This record gives sequence, C-alpha cells and structure tokens, in this order.
Amino acid sequence: MAPLRVLCIHGYRQSGSSFREKTGALRKLLKKHTELFYISAPHTVSSNTNSQDQENSSSAGDEDQRGWWFSDVQAHSFDARQDCESSLGLDESLEAVRVAVKELGPFDGILGFSQGAALVAMVCALQEQKLEPAFSFRFAVLVAGFRSACAQHQHFYEGLEITLPSLHVFGQEDKVIPEQMSRELLPTFPGAHILVHPGGHFIPAASAHRQTYQKFLQMFQ
Repeated sequence: MAPLRVLCIHGYRQSGSSFREKTGALRKLLKKHTELFYISAPHTVSSNTNSQDQENSSSAGDEDQRGWWFSDVQAHSFDARQDCESSLGLDESLEAVRVAVKELGPFDGILGFSQGAALVAMVCALQEQKLEPAFSFRFAVLVAGFRSACAQHQHFYEGLEITLPSLHVFGQEDKVIPEQMSRELLPTFPGAHILVHPGGHFIPAASAHRQTYQKFLQMFQ
C-alpha cells in the first residue's frame, strides 16, 4: 500500500526546513503510512518585528523566517488577533501552493500549523467552491488553526460549509492560538474530527495520539 502524500504548510516565522525539523516526531509516528512534503512561504519576515504567532521562543532562532501573509501591511508583520481591513501577500502564498501541487504533487492531503493551518482552511474553502482547479486534496489536517481576523478574508468562511474530511488539532494550554480561536473554525467544517491535547503551541506526536491520527488517515488508504 503506497503511503499517503501530504503537503505541509509551516507556521509564521518558520520555513519548510525548520518545520520539517519540528515535525520529526510526527513523521516518525506516521512513517509507515504517510510521506510528508514541505514548502516555504514566499514572504521573508524581518527578525526584528514582533509577533505572537510563532511556535515557541526557539522559532526566533530560525535563520530563514517566513510568513504566508501580513496582517500589518505597513510593518510587514503578523498577529493572529489583529483585526485588519486588508492584508499583504496572501495571493502569492496561494500561488506557492498551486506551484507545489503542480511540481511536487499529486497530494492526498494537506497539513498546516498555526498560520499555515489558517492558510489550509482557505485552500479548503477555494476547493469546496471549485474556484481552484489545482486543488484536489482528499483531506486536511489543521493544527492550531484559526479564522483570519482580516476583513478581506471573511469570504473564506461566511455561508460556507466545507465537506472535505478534516482533523483539527489544538492544545488546551496553547497561549499563541488559544483553543477557543481554533474552535471558531469548526462551524466551517461541520464534519470535523477533533484531537485535543493538554499541551501548548506545537504538533502533538506522542504515542497516545497515534490512534487518532491513524484512524483518521486510514479512511484514505
């Protein structure tokens, strides 16, 4: 049985390579069933901009810090809690996903973390509305996802029910993207599977979580 091919979308201030390192435990947990592919966001993040949306303090040490869009157009920075009328950079990031599908695909699924999970929700919305021929994912995994607070992005959520099978993962002690922020995405994914873990802002990959991941992924093998 061929492993499932999954495109991985990193968080703000991360990159494809740093996200690969941070998901080592997850890759080990799923290695018999899943092959993970990593890409980097097109926008470089200045190391001196403040941001709450990073995996933990060690993210600040990543040399190649990148983001999928900026909520502060002037400062080129991002905060998941920042209400804004418009954003900067989302179109280029959606194009990066299209290119990845074309050059590295096809993929069975897409996985995102934090800002990357918020982007995955947007990708799912475009696929649901058949607005993006390149996207044909069979499932999505959103870890510490959230609804963008940008007014420009509300069309991704309003009046839409995404039927793509999805697994939503969030930590009860997440201080960056609190559990409630992740839960606010659930009405858009009415059939969502949920994995709640007692930790913070990271992708849980302990043996206790293996069954939940595998039970979800087995539906697509």
